[in-house]
Amino acid sequence: MDGTNLSVVESATKVNSRNPSSDGSEPERPEALFFPNQRKSSSGSGGKALYGALKSNDALRKWLVRSSLAAVIAGGVGMLTGEWRVGVTLGLIALVAVMVWSSRRESEIPRWRKPSAAQRRTEAQLKVMKQVGYRVLHARAVPGGNGQIDHFIVGRRGAFAIDSESWDKRLPLRNKLEKLYHGRFSKNERIDEALEEAKRAEELISKELGRDIQVRASLAIYGPGMPWDSHRLRGVDIITGTKVRKWLRSGRDRLSETEIEEIYQAAKKALPPRH
Repeated sequence: MDGTNLSVVESATKVNSRNPSSDGSEPERPEALFFPNQRKSSSGSGGKALYGALKSNDALRKWLVRSSLAAVIAGGVGMLTGEWRVGVTLGLIALVAVMVWSSRRESEIPRWRKPSAAQRRTEAQLKVMKQVGYRVLHARAVPGGNGQIDHFIVGRRGAFAIDSESWDKRLPLRNKLEKLYHGRFSKNERIDEALEEAKRAEELISKELGRDIQVRASLAIYGPGMPWDSHRLRGVDIITGTKVRKWLRSGRDRLSETEIEEIYQAAKKALPPRH
């Protein structure tokens, strides 16, 4: 073998066997494999970088807390009963219970808008409807008015504007001569506001689409007992708050998947987030 070929072989060998840190850059840390956004060259230790990655990843942090809680419960019960199967079972039950509780508490409405308890309860029901093809917007402003649509929903049964209300459960709710009374207090003004918001949203979305659509106004009421699950009064559906999901499933299909998506996208533009 001549000198030229030998030098080529030696050069290739050096390149292939080069130490990753020989070019002056640090080897990739283990946490970078799980947190790509954290791939930064830093003089800090790997432990600090990993801690920063966990701190910045909110979803993972929640899972770690839940898993730790379930592990503590499983270990504690296992030690007390002497049966590890019982401990593991109760730990899994606790994990599921925490996940369900968290899903009901978490809201798509930004915290700075301070959604009410009634809005969060309706939102929890609408999360299920999203799984069957309904599209949902929360806390949307109505340009040209002072009101807010708590929940705009569009699905196979049509488009709906739902406002969530929490009223005193000690006072009965009744319909008297096409007027809604909560105890001795008239709620007609609130009905008129909900109808006006829905009509305005209907106009704006129809203009955005270039064709007419219908938006049904409704009030989801929590607290007082009602003699009906839903009742249409003066053009507004009065719904028992806990029956919103059932009410949305009633009626006949009127919209295709294409129409649902078109109305949803138009509503996003016509009804901006409430600030």
